Amino acid sequence: MPGPSAPRPAVGPRPCRSVLYIPASRESALDKAQTLDCDAIIFDLEDAVAPDEKDRARAILRDMLAANDYGRRLRLVRINGLDSAWGRADAAAFAGADLDAVLIPKVNGAADLDRVAGLMPGQALWAMLETPAGVLNAAAIAAHPRLAGLVMGTNDLAKDLGARVGPDRHALVTALQLCLLAARAHGRVIVDGVYNAFRDAEGLGAECARGRDMGFDGKTLIHPAQIAVANAAFAPDPAEIDLARRQIAAYQAALAAGGGVAVVDGRIVENLHVETAHRILALAEAIAKPAE
Repeated sequence: MPGPSAPRPAVGPRPCRSVLYIPASRESALDKAQTLDCDAIIFDLEDAVAPDEKDRARAILRDMLAANDYGRRLRLVRINGLDSAWGRADAAAFAGADLDAVLIPKVNGAADLDRVAGLMPGQALWAMLETPAGVLNAAAIAAHPRLAGLVMGTNDLAKDLGARVGPDRHALVTALQLCLLAARAHGRVIVDGVYNAFRDAEGLGAECARGRDMGFDGKTLIHPAQIAVANAAFAPDPAEIDLARRQIAAYQAALAAGGGVAVVDGRIVENLHVETAHRILALAEAIAKPAE
């Protein structure tokens, strides 16, 4: 029987540590976004835009995206729901646009993705999970063939639950974990909800750390001042990188000697630990690449 083989290095991921909402109606903010150190931008046509500004915001965003270069940042456009007065116009305006994905609000089930997919052929989709139905149907949503990522909408979810959400977010833990399980089962990116107190860097850092410990890829943000905190929290730190390199080296040495297990810092290192180590190094490498 053949012995264990070294795990294949992970393909370098695109970081999603910091995902910044920007109102599509604010031209100055859309312009400034080209210089910000966020990994992704959600150009928002939904909650951040007043009803009487929807048509103007759509036109502004269409022109700004056509004229400007946002570098390596993921470009997501959050359209209005198709059950609103503006959703179909949003979908028509950005069908075929040069985007990374369209973000759909308040997705309750896979059928909501089907409706948008039919209006925007070939466009990658992301889904907001911010309703009880969306959380309960997270696995079916994450399995949709056009879906690339999930975004937690924790404010709307807390409202619908009638929950009192404290710093520990115990009231939301079950929902967050269900959505994480769905994302990981289907290989999707998933980012945590926003932290509303945008001047509270310490509180944001603590919530980012808890989200990272749970397994989220990053956090949605409401202000540029939050970017540095999220970037630091969701990036591998020097100690993690050093350990990952030593685990890989020790495991390869063990394989070369005919074994299948290594020991690093008094702990067993098996194939599964080395897969994680490769993932950490791939993320660190992607983060270290200069902005385009």
